[in-house]
Amino acid sequence: MLKCFPKNFLHTDKIPMNIRIFTVMLLMLTVLPLYAAKVDTGNDDYDKIFDRLYQGSFDEKQQALNALMQTDLEDKKKFLQGIMDKSLMVHKKSKKVVWVIKQDRQYQMTDAFSGEDLGLAKKRKVKKFAINNQMRSQIDALISTIDLDSSDPQKRLAAVNSMLANPAAEHADLLRSRLPTESDEEVKQAMQLTIALAALNHEDSQVRLTALDDVADSLAPAVRSKIAAMAADDSDAAVQQKAGKIEQTQQQRVEIFGYVETLFFGLSLGSVLVLAAIGLAITFGVMGVINMAHGELIMLGAYTTYLLQMAMPDSVGLALLLSIPAAFMVSGLVGIGIERSVIRFLYGRPLETLLATFGISLVLQQVVRTVISPQNVPVANPDWMSGFIQINSVLSITYNRLYIIFFCLAVFALLFFLLKKTRLGLEVRAVSQNRAMARAMGIRSSRVDALTFGLGSGVAGVAGVALSQLTNVGPNLGQAYIVDSFMVVVFGGVGNLWGTLIGGMSLGVVNKFMEPWTGAVLAKILVLIFIILFIQKRPRGLFPQKGRAAEG
Repeated sequence: MLKCFPKNFLHTDKIPMNIRIFTVMLLMLTVLPLYAAKVDTGNDDYDKIFDRLYQGSFDEKQQALNALMQTDLEDKKKFLQGIMDKSLMVHKKSKKVVWVIKQDRQYQMTDAFSGEDLGLAKKRKVKKFAINNQMRSQIDALISTIDLDSSDPQKRLAAVNSMLANPAAEHADLLRSRLPTESDEEVKQAMQLTIALAALNHEDSQVRLTALDDVADSLAPAVRSKIAAMAADDSDAAVQQKAGKIEQTQQQRVEIFGYVETLFFGLSLGSVLVLAAIGLAITFGVMGVINMAHGELIMLGAYTTYLLQMAMPDSVGLALLLSIPAAFMVSGLVGIGIERSVIRFLYGRPLETLLATFGISLVLQQVVRTVISPQNVPVANPDWMSGFIQINSVLSITYNRLYIIFFCLAVFALLFFLLKKTRLGLEVRAVSQNRAMARAMGIRSSRVDALTFGLGSGVAGVAGVALSQLTNVGPNLGQAYIVDSFMVVVFGGVGNLWGTLIGGMSLGVVNKFMEPWTGAVLAKILVLIFIILFIQKRPRGLFPQKGRAAEG
């Protein structure tokens, strides 16, 4: 056969250079894979598995993932997650499986099995485990399987919920096998729902009809989405019709729970308005003073909370509790100072009082900007105010807003007791109803005015504590609530605590119900117009208070 070639063809000097190069490259591509280094984990069994995950075909990689689950490897979930998020790679030179942390343009490497620090490596020196979408789904399922074995019911619930988002037949089989041994009722219900949702993909229409009954009461997004799809397009007319009826019922329930959630947000907003206005209702009702610095007294209370948290960074909850009396004292003393130094000389001159308190508000804002910061500052929520109560899939109640509502009611009850059952309250009511007669009875109206102003200002500081848990604290915090506070006081009835409570809650709920259609700004404008028209017909508000303030 070689006779067909020239005599000296195989002599190296006679072979063209390009053919020699091509021959060498071909030999390298053919022979080198036979001697390619395998992944080194320090364990022969792990070597085989991770080598297939690194260099095998996608079918081999899927088999390797299943084999990995059968090993005694600790923290399998961490390794699976590392393959997904590319934090687990292979060092090309040493073939070691490493954890990587990106630092600038390099990776800090740590041996995934020994924990040895392998130093820094350039990006091209490491290689990720290549996976496809099918493998991603497989890894998600395997992670869920691991979490199902957890002793923590919350982890098991999270695993089932991850399956619920996209249930498959294998998920249903897995959950069906574990359902009899599940002890937690919430996890068990989630398992049953996932199994039923997976059955909606069954070929048999009768199975789908039965599954529709099982999921009809659920408002989970995955369930609603699947039922909507079946109602729009299902191969069986009976299934499609039944899915359509269930979808309609679900939409009605979602709307109802949406109204409930809006009502809750409205009550929480109303609670904030009540807290901001209730101190103003006391001062305005008794003294007839339009205090434009009331918002800044709220702001001082919020900053008191911030400063206490800065002083007690490791005890956020305790700092918040201590800030309630601290904010009351700070804002109350500032309020008494304002009354003694300015307002007492301006009684009976409402325009000058308004301008003077407005000037005081600007001074307080500038003091805060200079002493603390001109920027808004965050105030942390303690752990017991974080999170929410999940009523169902479409309704949740946040702890911070729920606590605000309870806090508002507690402050209201304390003030009501103070004004109705104490000597100070008796004197305040006497001065508010008839100042001259109160003086004739021996009541020192000037002392009552100072204490009343201090009480109203202190309550404003307490309102600032509550506001700090809902928004950032800044020098202009109080300006956003001063107009709303006057609206609540006038609408409910000047000097009437019950009127302030009902008026604040009503305006908060009305605002929240109007916002989806009008927007937040227009909703406030419409509420203001309503109050102006309401006052034209009922000048004393919902619950008129007898006395000088109301008669004036």
